[in-house]
This record gives sequence, structure tokens and C-alpha cells, in this order.
Amino acid sequence: MKKAISCLCFFFFSFGCLYAGEFLKDYNSDKGKFNIPFGRDYNYEDILVSRVIDGDTLQLEDGERVRLIGIDTPEMHESAKLDRDASRSQQSKELIMKMGRQAYEFTKKLVEGRRVRLEFDVENRDIYKRLLAYVYLQDGTFVNAEIVKQGYASLMTIPPNVKYSELFLKLYREARENRRGLWE
Repeated sequence: MKKAISCLCFFFFSFGCLYAGEFLKDYNSDKGKFNIPFGRDYNYEDILVSRVIDGDTLQLEDGERVRLIGIDTPEMHESAKLDRDASRSQQSKELIMKMGRQAYEFTKKLVEGRRVRLEFDVENRDIYKRLLAYVYLQDGTFVNAEIVKQGYASLMTIPPNVKYSELFLKLYREARENRRGLWE
């Protein structure tokens, strides 16, 4: 019986590896290498953003969701986070959702349907299993920074992913001082 179970386990593992086309895919970050097991061989140096989920979350052509590191846009839908944000900021949920929609529209116009490059920091995934990344358009536009610069995001710095936190703080202050985006 043990032999049969071992054979079945080996078969399913081997079949999964053949189906996936690879065992592990290595990706580089200036903090070192990490790998993602199995799955198609997608190139995170050149991948399509298939849709924008909200102002700070993207979905890639491989189905992966990417949470943009270092930024936070207002919520668009009813959620516990929306309730917390409304309570903390003393703004109505309707106003926060309206701002969330504006941030979503900005991000959608900026990246949806375009090819991007992902840059990773120390931690590669969040508790929801989304990839955590800095995203760049093919023309070099730093998406995370552009959203902050144009006034559609606040800052969300979560160590150890702090590589661009000083840049984001500078851009955030400039956007607020110049009343851009949501700060009009």
C-alpha cells in the first residue's frame, strides 16, 4: 500500500512539473534571488497587465495579482478597511469610495493593457498571496511613484519593503502641496 501511494505521489508530482514546464523560476531583486515554484514561465521583466483591480492592485496576464509596494489608494467597495478608513479620517464612506474610483481610473488609464516590468524588494508576497512589487512601464515610468506624484495615493510603508519610501514621501508631500489628484 505504501508503495502504491508513493508511486501515485511521484506520478502527480512529476506530471505537475511537466505540465508546469519547469520546477522553479528564479527572479532577481537587488536584495537577492527568489523563486516561484511551478506555473508557466512568465517573464516578470515583460508582462501584460490584464486588468486593474483597484488603485493599488493589478492583475497580470498569468493571473497573478500584484500589490504595488509603498502606496495605498482609497477603497472603492464596502469593506472592513473602508469602515476603518472612514472612522479614522472622519470622512464619509461615500466620499472615500468616490476617491477610490478616481484612483482606480487613474491607475487603469496608466497601466491596463500595457506591458510592464516588476521589481521586487525583500518580501515578495503579502498575507493574501499577492506579489509585492514596484512596477515600471516599458518607457521607464515608475508606476508606484507616478500614482503618488499625481496625487492618487497615500503612503503605506511596511518594513522590510522600504527601498523607495523616501522618494514616495517626497512625491506625496509635493502632490499635497500642489493640490494634485485627490488633494484638489
